[in-house]
Amino acid sequence: MRITAFVTLAAAVLAFTDASPIARRPHPEATSGHSIPLTRNPHFKHNTRAQMAKLNKRYPGVNILAGSSGNVPLTDVSPDLEYYGTVSVGTPAQNVKLDFDTGSSDIWFPSSACTTAACKKHVRFNSASSSTYQKDGRKWSISYGDGSTASGILGSDMVSVGGISVRQTIGFATAESSQFGSSPADGLFGLGFNTIESVSGVKTFLDNAIAAGALAQPVVSVFLPSERRFNGQGGEYLFGGINSSKFTGSLTYVPVTKEGYWQISIDDAGYSGQSLGQSSQGIVDTGTTLIIVGDDAAQTIHNSINGATNDPNNGWLVPCSVAQDTTNYVSFSMGGADFKVPLADLAYEDLGDGSGNCVSGVQGGQNDLWILGDVFIKNNYCVFSQTSSPSIGIAPLA
Repeated sequence: MRITAFVTLAAAVLAFTDASPIARRPHPEATSGHSIPLTRNPHFKHNTRAQMAKLNKRYPGVNILAGSSGNVPLTDVSPDLEYYGTVSVGTPAQNVKLDFDTGSSDIWFPSSACTTAACKKHVRFNSASSSTYQKDGRKWSISYGDGSTASGILGSDMVSVGGISVRQTIGFATAESSQFGSSPADGLFGLGFNTIESVSGVKTFLDNAIAAGALAQPVVSVFLPSERRFNGQGGEYLFGGINSSKFTGSLTYVPVTKEGYWQISIDDAGYSGQSLGQSSQGIVDTGTTLIIVGDDAAQTIHNSINGATNDPNNGWLVPCSVAQDTTNYVSFSMGGADFKVPLADLAYEDLGDGSGNCVSGVQGGQNDLWILGDVFIKNNYCVFSQTSSPSIGIAPLA
């Protein structure tokens, strides 16, 4: 695994446009909604290098709204690389596996017209078999920082996830570059704002669900289970509600500073209670595996970790032995509260070269807009609240 993979991961998220600042409004911590549980797939064989290059989901305490079709299982791709779930599209339903991603907004996957090698490795949606499909005809394309691309045409159909069903405009890929062939997911389910849709004017799934009154609250709440703490099981994306059993204390709502990504102000980074004097704008992104910060912040964080090194080929490394250290932690200050990531989760994956070094869960290269990816989210419950004054509610996991 090379540092370029991590930088590419960040660049993929940033290949969209920004929007204007927005203010904050607090939200009640209600518990009704539609749940999407996470489950492990023990038979999946991952290719970490390829995946990192491509990448730049029964509930105690939750009341499911009437009309829900039940829970949709999601898969945690080892080692907590990405989280995807099955989404039903069309009538009768055709199931596709999608990577839920708050760092992008398009919903896209291959169409039956796609004959590239990458498409052939995935489920391809057959619009002719769906009685609810409607042709749009506009051209659609997307590209990521590693050079991967997909393109095709827009269409719309009924999309059902976690019991929520709305008509949705979708990017149906008729061509995909080879990089997508290694992904276990068929495509992406964007949960960002419509300002970063690839085609101007397209509304997101959240936009449409909110407008249809399908959600008890205009939120998506995320619990990503780590292999370390939860064996990768029991997580959920909860549409329209907040599961108070998944976190401790109260949610701290951090105002979104720009719509597009879920962008917020990170006021400081710390190490085991000591300020490191580092701050930045940042995004909370379920579609990015690691935490990616500025070069100075990455240097300062790793200076606090005995044995950490910056390798020109593999990026920041930490001794794999820190996987046992749940006492020390890196923290990020937002909205007046500190949110922790135990050192144990910085030992992301063993290099496998006998050195005893692991790829760090924190990498540099993102000097203007830090990315709090899954390494952060799998330690902190996150509520993405899309009111007229959007915010992200954050609390430590229970």
